Amino acid sequence: MQLGDQRASQNVEDRRGMGMVGGGLGIGGIVVAVIAYFLGFDPGTAIQVGQQVGGGQQTQQQVQKGAPKDEAGRFVSKVLGSTEDVWGRVFQQSGAQYGAPTLVLFEGQVRSACGVGQAAMGPFYCPGDEKLYIDLSFFRTLHQRLGAPGDFAQAYVIAHEVAHHVQKLTGSFAKLEAARGRGSQAEFNRLSVRMELQADCYAGVWAHNAARSRQLLEAGDIEEGLRAASAIGDDRIQKQTQGRVVPDGFTHGSSEQRMRWFNRGFETGDPQACDTFAAAQL
Repeated sequence: MQLGDQRASQNVEDRRGMGMVGGGLGIGGIVVAVIAYFLGFDPGTAIQVGQQVGGGQQTQQQVQKGAPKDEAGRFVSKVLGSTEDVWGRVFQQSGAQYGAPTLVLFEGQVRSACGVGQAAMGPFYCPGDEKLYIDLSFFRTLHQRLGAPGDFAQAYVIAHEVAHHVQKLTGSFAKLEAARGRGSQAEFNRLSVRMELQADCYAGVWAHNAARSRQLLEAGDIEEGLRAASAIGDDRIQKQTQGRVVPDGFTHGSSEQRMRWFNRGFETGDPQACDTFAAAQL
């Protein structure tokens, strides 16, 4: 990626090295279980972690806000800045205003309005406080464990979580919440797959517009993004962790589906092409 002259976002909270920082808990760990699943962790673990509201001491250090100075922090703040530029224009074209989310950098575990998140859960977006959370060690996991190296693979991760914020602003989260408890777990999982594939498609929309307006992409970047999307497909994760594939347990979509919807967003650059909820076939 060519991020040299890209504006760095100031909507960053750097909590690295600060332990458990944050206010009280709100919606509960169940939301983290639905949204944070990126690496294939057991959702039951996330619920249990999210319910641990009393553990950990809060540090008295002041949270650092604004673009970080270190290389890794600058990288993610520039990617975030690019998503703000792209989605700001997209919303403006439709007569709306984009309210950007905040990116929280943490190490180990973190408090959010959705519960207590852990690094092992992977990056997640919390609609309760409109923040996306990431422990940057996840990028090592993405490269070494999941076989998806490259700076654009990392940017795809950020863009996917930002896409969840776009979904909150446009009503997709309301569809998911309305379905909670109304049917079987398998039915809810199928709706979650549609939401996650839409987020992949929105990440592709960002990539398309970033390439066209700022020429941020280099040769091989899209291949890195597709490799990352494939690496975190439900079928591949299930095969690695439990030795078999259980489609009813999918919450994010198969590797093939994730690549296809990311590519659709990239090829069209149009959020209207990302209506996975109306799609007859995913």
